[in-house]
Amino acid sequence: MLDHVKQIALSLLRDKYSSCDIGILAGSFVRGENTETSDLDIVLIDDSYTVSFRESFYYETYPIECFVHNRTTLYDFIESDCKRARPSLLRMVSEGIILKDDGSAKQLQEELTSRLKQGPIMWTEDELLYKRYMLTDVLDDFKGTMSRKEGIFIAAKLAEMLHEFILRMNKQWIGTGKWIYRALNTFDPLVARNLAHALDSYYLEGKKEQLIAITEEWLDVYGGAVFEGFQLGSISKK
Repeated sequence: MLDHVKQIALSLLRDKYSSCDIGILAGSFVRGENTETSDLDIVLIDDSYTVSFRESFYYETYPIECFVHNRTTLYDFIESDCKRARPSLLRMVSEGIILKDDGSAKQLQEELTSRLKQGPIMWTEDELLYKRYMLTDVLDDFKGTMSRKEGIFIAAKLAEMLHEFILRMNKQWIGTGKWIYRALNTFDPLVARNLAHALDSYYLEGKKEQLIAITEEWLDVYGGAVFEGFQLGSISKK
């Protein structure tokens, strides 16, 4: 299957993006995780473009997503990825298969692979305090809600915030959607499994205890819940 999609991608480059300097096939097909709804992710570097853009279309019956950059926009987007700790483009380039090379693709991959391994920058003390406060706030909402319908959405928000808290405090990249579980599983399969089970316990049986306990345990590791005395912004009077 991988050889076949590589040929599809190469054909696409010849037909539509022949001027590109570097072409990289990335995504689920490269990782061996493709499903019947998977698309082909292709990163293109073409210095003849002055801006970056993204295109989605079908080619030879395959859904295609192309991420087109010049070298400046590539690094700009990667820097943005790193700041938000979601290394989407960084991962695609570093883990992808080179389809077209102007001679610099391997060096680029090595550089970005090194950056990927470094993980995101750690939170400052102020950022950590704020994240503890926000996690405490949503946890209290979850504990207090008497509405099953509200609880469904609060639990999802709490799990997403908790995954970010755990991973950022351990200098790990975070995810969104399906990548929340994948990012946790990369860090620690047991942590990922326990959080998934806690969500199952609430969604299937209406039991809050596991999700509450896991959240409180991780808060305690890094200073505990925050409410009393928290202040955001400065107080001044005329």
